[in-house]
Amino acid sequence: MAKPGLDRNIDQGMRSLGVRPEEIRESFIRSSGPGGQNVNKTATCVYLKHIPTGIEVKCQGERTQAQNRLAAWKILLGKIRALVNKKEAEQRSLLEKKKRQFRKKPLALKLRILEGKRRHSQKKSLRAKIHDTENA
Repeated sequence: MAKPGLDRNIDQGMRSLGVRPEEIRESFIRSSGPGGQNVNKTATCVYLKHIPTGIEVKCQGERTQAQNRLAAWKILLGKIRALVNKKEAEQRSLLEKKKRQFRKKPLALKLRILEGKRRHSQKKSLRAKIHDTENA
């Protein structure tokens, strides 16, 4: 399922998230920073991009390409998992909000609301114009 040379945990992580190898662009580039001749001659930096989400990972912390590749895949799958979890949490939140909006109000609350409306209508009726019945 995964690209060749990756361990079983990466394969399982990709399956659980529904990530296909075709969705990942992988390239190897030269690292930067200290390292002397090794950095200048070998492409140990690993660059991964998950095309559907646009998540990019660049890993150059280790000395070998294989270690950087494994670390980059772990970081990429972690970021994708965080994105999926965030979307699921937002959906759960919206569902809970809808449930709260449409649930039945308790009787005590209904009575309190009606009492407030009654008081408000009495205040408004006191503001009404007084009609003169003697001249009419």
